[in-house]
Amino acid sequence: MDRRTFIGCVAGSLVAVTFVARAQQASKVSRIGYLRRTSPQPADIEALRQGLRDLGYVEGQNLIIDERYANGDAGRLPALARELMQVKVQILVVDGGATLVAVRDVVGTTPIVFAVVADPVAGGFVQSLDRPGGTMTGLTTFSSELPPKRLQLLREIVPATRVGVMYNPVNPGRHTFEPLRAAARSLGIELTFAEAQTSAELTAAIGNLRRTAVKALFFLNDAMFFTQRARIVDLAASYRLPAAYPEREYVEAGGLMSYGPSLSNNFRRAATYVDKILDGAKPADLPVEQPTRFELAINLKTTKALGLTIPQSLLLRADEVIR
Repeated sequence: MDRRTFIGCVAGSLVAVTFVARAQQASKVSRIGYLRRTSPQPADIEALRQGLRDLGYVEGQNLIIDERYANGDAGRLPALARELMQVKVQILVVDGGATLVAVRDVVGTTPIVFAVVADPVAGGFVQSLDRPGGTMTGLTTFSSELPPKRLQLLREIVPATRVGVMYNPVNPGRHTFEPLRAAARSLGIELTFAEAQTSAELTAAIGNLRRTAVKALFFLNDAMFFTQRARIVDLAASYRLPAAYPEREYVEAGGLMSYGPSLSNNFRRAATYVDKILDGAKPADLPVEQPTRFELAINLKTTKALGLTIPQSLLLRADEVIR
């Protein structure tokens, strides 16, 4: 082989290697869908992005995230899920149980990672926490145990013996009723349950609870409630009803107190599931993760407006105190 032929062969080989490397790099671009029943929550999507960045993903280089939001309208979820299937996302990251119910018949075998499902076993989404089976896995908010603790904390702040409990009947989290009733009996509290599926029903239900002479409100986890949290907080304030909420965001909007896991942390942890599935793991084999840290948030401005006094021992236990 003469020198010119040799150089030509080497150059050709280098071009071929570069082409293959670029093709391989392009083929490694991962595409995931992000679907929420709520309106956009910047802290949560940023937490997911940060979790993915920590694992080596860079949007625009080896990752594409397609976002869709139903803004509290569960009826839009199936269509939004179809849009994500049409752009061929490899994994769908969702928020809670109501979203799973709406889309599980739409997405087929596409893996789903959920971030804030109250009880995925009771909801019928996984077979067990250790061995989910099927195409879904993710993180639970452990809500079957949290409402009794939240009710106890509310009782420490408010000497109320009659509490109105708000829930959405389409939410699979109704299995928390019995533990909540048991906790209420031990605390000497009478519970009155009221349901709402829409904003209008929410307004009417809270008004009806006020007329039954409840002295405080208690909200179970629900995406519609979360989306309407500013309205809920305003209604509670207008009726001068102290209320306990499942997420810190209600307290930031002016609610009295909340107790529960950090939603943003759950979305950050969801990135590890995305990474493992993209690496070949099956959702059926990835155990559902339970939260290990719970946050107590208290709004002192709201406390003062309601004429309440927070015990010093409770303030010392709070993770966040809004003044």
